[in-house]
Amino acid sequence: MERSSGILLAVSSLPGNQGIGDFGKPAYTFIDLIAEQGIKIWQILPLHPLGYGNSPYQPYSTYAGDSIYINIDRLSELGLIKMSSIRNFNKFQETVDYEGVRAFKEPYFKKAFRTFKKEFNRFKAEYEEFCTKCEWLESYAMFAALKHKNDNKCWLEWDEEDKEWIKEKPLRKDLTEALAYEKFLQFMFYLQWQSVKAYANEKAIKIMGDMPIYVGLDSADVWENRKDFLLEKDGSPSFVAGVPPDYFSWTGQRWGNPIYHWSRMKKNRYSFWIKRLAWAKEQFDVIRIDHFRAFDTYWKIPASCDTAIEGEWMEGPAYDLFDRIYRVMPDIEIVVEDLGDLRQEVHTLRDHYDLYGMRVLQFEMEPKRLRKGFREHVIVYTGTHDNMTSEQWYEQQHPNLKIALRRFFHNRNYKERNFHDLLNHFALNSEADICVIPMQDVLGIKEQGRMNTPSTIGSPNWEWKLKNFKIVQNEIKKIGVWVKESNR
Repeated sequence: MERSSGILLAVSSLPGNQGIGDFGKPAYTFIDLIAEQGIKIWQILPLHPLGYGNSPYQPYSTYAGDSIYINIDRLSELGLIKMSSIRNFNKFQETVDYEGVRAFKEPYFKKAFRTFKKEFNRFKAEYEEFCTKCEWLESYAMFAALKHKNDNKCWLEWDEEDKEWIKEKPLRKDLTEALAYEKFLQFMFYLQWQSVKAYANEKAIKIMGDMPIYVGLDSADVWENRKDFLLEKDGSPSFVAGVPPDYFSWTGQRWGNPIYHWSRMKKNRYSFWIKRLAWAKEQFDVIRIDHFRAFDTYWKIPASCDTAIEGEWMEGPAYDLFDRIYRVMPDIEIVVEDLGDLRQEVHTLRDHYDLYGMRVLQFEMEPKRLRKGFREHVIVYTGTHDNMTSEQWYEQQHPNLKIALRRFFHNRNYKERNFHDLLNHFALNSEADICVIPMQDVLGIKEQGRMNTPSTIGSPNWEWKLKNFKIVQNEIKKIGVWVKESNR
């Protein structure tokens, strides 16, 4: 990729009339705002159906989209509901009430679905093309329908008939309506997202999607592809994923995702991964794969253990998998999260395929480390969705470090008063080919803007959102000046 800049902003964090950022007008406004400043990348978080704790990294599917992002106003543009019937919900809130938003939007979706059925001929050709394209759709729709039928319990707790439906796929007339509804939601999600992506591309902006390396246990992916995971006969995981003790947690992180059965995947030419990446390639221009190091070595934790301490390092598929990926999709654009204490083999694997890795300034915030600079072939971030905002971090530091950092920046002719401005300006001027700044750091937001705290579940994680674009309009222009100065 050419030297460029980007903004990290979850779709859910956009302003929204209906309690959450979605695929409505603010998404297009945001694209206009960053395009006017010469910013070329919009990095988002996963858009899949949110799982436990509303985490986008524990989704119910790695293919389907979450209906919570479907914009109601745009349903009216299709003639599926009347504009006069639409009301606002938590329009000016700066946090997302996920349960409230779902309860608010669901009646509109049901009403739109009834109209869709009555006027199906208007959508028939496009809908059938969508269904044909989406090999995953039938299984996901059944998974979602059965999950509702079983009171949203994990599929391991379903009635036996439902749990084992995937083996023979018998006809379920009792779920005909529910299946049609789930497919309708996916169709609407697809139409709206493709429209947003096309608009971004018209403005010369690439969408960088985020792909968790692991999938959730309670997902259509595991339910349908059990042989691709290390599971017990009843479907429960034999081992789970995570990372050993580190600076985030002295007990490590036990994520709970099932571990891949890599030896079996190799025999079927990594079909699971090829299909998954092929779909992601259609949805995004660039795919960021989280926790890249697990392709080299991954932390394998016995499911019986309550913490990640008792895991062990195992070798991953490494070159064998990526050779296959690039043989099938030679033009796929992948960037990787390669943070942490890594062995040299991880860097060698990354560089063998000329992949962009990451550098996060917040993890290197000492003058002697900042003086070293960055190599060109990397993405530099001021921070990510998993750490404090820059101003929150700065506020907690010892006065001596604050003084040392300001002296470092001022000696390099950075005259900005606010710490986040100093950091943003410095990052954009760095040698790194790509610089991505979280919207919270563009705005200088403190603790209330933190998106996620690792090893914690539930509120306030994933809830931050913009009230409107008023403050953004002023601050993004400042970024635009530095983007131009830094030849990005």
